[in-house]
Amino acid sequence: MSHDADVVIIGAGPVGLTLGNLLGADGVRVVLLEAGAELVDYPRAVGIDDEALRTMQTIGLVDEVLPHTVPNQKIFMVNGDRAILSEVDPRISEFGWPRRNGFVQPLVDRVLLAGLGRFPNVDVRFGAEVTDSTDDGSAVTVSYRTADGATHQVTATYLVGADGGSSPTRKRLGLTFEGETRATKGLVIDVNNDPIGTPHAVFGGDPKRGYATIRLPHGIRRWEFTLFEGEDEALVEDDAFVFGLLRSHVPDPEALDIIRRRVYTHHARVAGAFRVGRTLLAGDAAHVMPVVGGQGWNSGIRDALNLGWKLSAVVRGLAGDGLLDTYESERFGHVSQMVAISLNMAEEMTSHDEEFARERDRLAAARTAEEREQVRNQAFKPQPHYLDGAVVTAPSPTYKTLPAREVPSTAGTLFPQPRVRTTDACEVLLDHATGQGWRVIMWDNDPTAFLGDEVVAQLARLGGSLVRVVPTTQLPWDRVHTAESVVVVGDDGALKDWFDARPVGAVIVRPDHIIAAECLAQDLEATLRQVFAVAHVAQPAEERGEAVSAGAVAS
Repeated sequence: MSHDADVVIIGAGPVGLTLGNLLGADGVRVVLLEAGAELVDYPRAVGIDDEALRTMQTIGLVDEVLPHTVPNQKIFMVNGDRAILSEVDPRISEFGWPRRNGFVQPLVDRVLLAGLGRFPNVDVRFGAEVTDSTDDGSAVTVSYRTADGATHQVTATYLVGADGGSSPTRKRLGLTFEGETRATKGLVIDVNNDPIGTPHAVFGGDPKRGYATIRLPHGIRRWEFTLFEGEDEALVEDDAFVFGLLRSHVPDPEALDIIRRRVYTHHARVAGAFRVGRTLLAGDAAHVMPVVGGQGWNSGIRDALNLGWKLSAVVRGLAGDGLLDTYESERFGHVSQMVAISLNMAEEMTSHDEEFARERDRLAAARTAEEREQVRNQAFKPQPHYLDGAVVTAPSPTYKTLPAREVPSTAGTLFPQPRVRTTDACEVLLDHATGQGWRVIMWDNDPTAFLGDEVVAQLARLGGSLVRVVPTTQLPWDRVHTAESVVVVGDDGALKDWFDARPVGAVIVRPDHIIAAECLAQDLEATLRQVFAVAHVAQPAEERGEAVSAGAVAS
């Protein structure tokens, strides 16, 4: 069936833009509809994490994003007397990038929009307000109105609603949005020519009025203040009120170059479903959380990365429609964790209850050195761990070759991304060396020795790669003696340590860098076949005795 597009995306926020870049790179035909005349420029997210930067790397835009970031930005959590309760300062880069970074979202959004210009198959339409969408079981028809009042329609195989927390798409589907909206709101102020000049952020848990002050790139500083119940939102435009808030923070509030100010509401909600038929929700349309945890933007980017490769595989006939069901089964639990953590952090740092604040301070002072280190390394932020979806878990093998150890399976977690050496002696991040798609990675084994021609061909159809990791000392030898179809990378310890810590010699990594399965070398083919099954990977058309047309949904 011929449609105008493979995928229609509603919303040119960070999630819609990221998803458009992921699909565009795979040749998927995308129409992106945005009601506004241009990108939103008001104060928004200020923290980008390591997983999101890895996604920017995946879509080939990380070099353009990095100039708008503050790497390894430290956070001080303080009480009303400015005593330090905790420090968040993770210096870990297991996924290739700093774990915590400040950034200017409007500038990064512009990078994402400009990135879509690389793909003639992606059509971005601003000033396109969606008024309706219908799913007839074989296609989705989206109706929208342009600024001149004219109405238009576009048909697609799938629709993604990335249209924000008030998502009309979610409402049209009749989905619940369970959770809570906090009574207290926040006031955000951004200024040019940072009057403080320090590189870190401070979160002030002052029961008299909670606040945050954050250094952003390009000389910008952000303040966020808790508003009391009964304080009118119109106060955001009252200079006397705003200057009064800032008077205990800067020498001369009246001299500040205020560039943006806005009131926002703390929501903590999750949609009842992320998929209905051929319509899927992503980002704030599917979940919203208080800004204190700094994970709203990043959670949306995780949605886009998880959904992107799955949509691409399905519309290109490489996987069956059932693969899209794993988007909700994987993302729902992790997002719910993030919402709960963000809500707890918001309550801890913005409560007006003096007794609550004293108990919080007491508990912070009683932390052990180990607990303080966990906070420093941001251990409170849960990593994705997908137990139900396109992953295969297996009990640890019990062969005498392996020491008896209780080692949990890593299936469903992110595979690390250290720096490695290529056969031409270049030092690069792992994803650059191996490619961004499916990967079969083995420690010092040639994967072709353990895989039959059929599964190798199937992996190739998916755009996957076979990877042999060897000590760098072996690179000259393996460059000559390993099959030409295998990518050989040299490792000076990080990947060897990863394999040393686990009773496995092979790992299967998905396009979103999630470990689909791990196994011993001899079990590789059987495990890869299991992965193909749970990922609904389609058989080649010639094996089914039929043709798969472009954009068709594989069975």
